[in-house]
Amino acid sequence: MNSGKELGADPTSGPTSAFRVATSADAGAICSIYNPYIRDTVVTFEEEAVTEAAMQQRLAAIGSKFPWLVAELGGGIVGYAYATEWRSRSAYRHSVETTVYLASDCCGKGLGTALYRELIERLRPGGFHRAIGGIALPNEASVALHEKLGFRKVAHLTEVGRKFGRWIDVGYWELAL
Repeated sequence: MNSGKELGADPTSGPTSAFRVATSADAGAICSIYNPYIRDTVVTFEEEAVTEAAMQQRLAAIGSKFPWLVAELGGGIVGYAYATEWRSRSAYRHSVETTVYLASDCCGKGLGTALYRELIERLRPGGFHRAIGGIALPNEASVALHEKLGFRKVAHLTEVGRKFGRWIDVGYWELAL
């Protein structure tokens, strides 16, 4: 049974890509996409690579309350997007934090936009009121993606993270769902 949705053909990559709900079996592939961001960039403030077992726990913790999607291309997982609680106190339950990550060779081809758009559409019927994207700055590509999808900048925090020996600002973008 294929519960995925077609994203459309990408002439630069050949086969059609599709997305579906992530499962624990996807944890290794998700780590393969995410860990280079940890190791080589400041877009995430994690500093230690995530193991497959730890990623399986993250997938299980989200459960069915929030969507977690993977993008498949040519038989492999090339990206993922998910929502999680914005904050743990109950009054925040109608707001979610959203994120999307792609394999480096899939960036700039529209796949991230399509995947993130699908995540947002899956949030709308779930009773959520706001989606919030946190972006380590500067990050022109992520800012452009969020703003293309209707997010607007609502906050800029200076030097709130430290990675690779330097201070990093974080901006927050929100989208009314």
